[in-house]
Amino acid sequence: MDFKITLLPGDGIGPEVVGEAVRVLEVIAAKYKHAFNFQERLMGGCSIDKYGSSLTDETLADCKSADAVLLGAVGGPKWDDPAAKDRPERGLLALRKGLGVFANLRPVKVHPALIDSSPLKPEKLKGVDIIVMRELTGGLYFGQPKLREMRDGREYAVDTLEYYDYEVKRIVELAFNLAKGRRKKVTSVDKANVLEASRLWRQITTKIGKENTDIELEHMLVDTASMKLITAPASFDVVVTENMFGDILTDEASVLAGSMGMLPSASLGESGPGLYEPIHGSAPDIAGKGIANPAGTILSSAMLLRYSLKLEGEAAAIEKAVDEVITAGVRTADIGGKLTTRQMTDEIIKKL
Repeated sequence: MDFKITLLPGDGIGPEVVGEAVRVLEVIAAKYKHAFNFQERLMGGCSIDKYGSSLTDETLADCKSADAVLLGAVGGPKWDDPAAKDRPERGLLALRKGLGVFANLRPVKVHPALIDSSPLKPEKLKGVDIIVMRELTGGLYFGQPKLREMRDGREYAVDTLEYYDYEVKRIVELAFNLAKGRRKKVTSVDKANVLEASRLWRQITTKIGKENTDIELEHMLVDTASMKLITAPASFDVVVTENMFGDILTDEASVLAGSMGMLPSASLGESGPGLYEPIHGSAPDIAGKGIANPAGTILSSAMLLRYSLKLEGEAAAIEKAVDEVITAGVRTADIGGKLTTRQMTDEIIKKL
């Protein structure tokens, strides 16, 4: 089969880890007789430097025309000026909006061999296997009005938390569908004791729960959820929540696995290409040193194969190879090893 994949390596360690994921995908293509046609484009800080825009119209068009998009990471101190007209993160938000990807799936599964890499006690980590689903196109990050101005001689800023019913409905329904193939439990996280948008979220989720009586539904306030992610993480199965809460909770959940470098993500819409990326940032402090963990990006490429290209066997082969490498103690520095980025990928390719 023939597929078109747009690569957005981005900033910092992004180009390093995306390059390794491409090596793995090329092995998969050869082994399973596929053709992956890669086109590389700039997005983020590197795009600001070259084009004056974190995401150009041309790059967005190339992403839309692809079968899937693989992203590295964006941002860094160079582009952190809060007064700047454009920032790398704006490009990322615009890309998600432009592709219409509304659901970010972040699996958090603790590998038995990495339990000691987590700051949590080992007994807290047994059986942890969570999918956190974060709504991507609504909430504070996109609501209007969003502005800063002078009012009565004082500087004023506002962000708007807004949701339409259909935005909530589509991601909650997806959460219930995922739960059917797992442990049949959905935890909906909100702040319904304070926020009107959360009360709408809870109302819609409750209705969908009544239509899916085979799935256990629990509602949880975000402050309680942040506590339980540390004190009882194995109690969660599928967690669904709005944009900002999901942003915060998924980074918190990453410590369960021992390193952010291990975790992939997929951003999906109702149609069009999905967007796949590791959850870690651009890590400018180690960029260019060849020590970044490529596993999160390689596992993101497995999710790309599964969800966008419908190649389940190929996706499972990558996941199995990564699992075997970690079990064998072959690791980069962030998870207690000494291998370089390239050497880690070499070991995964050997398993393939």
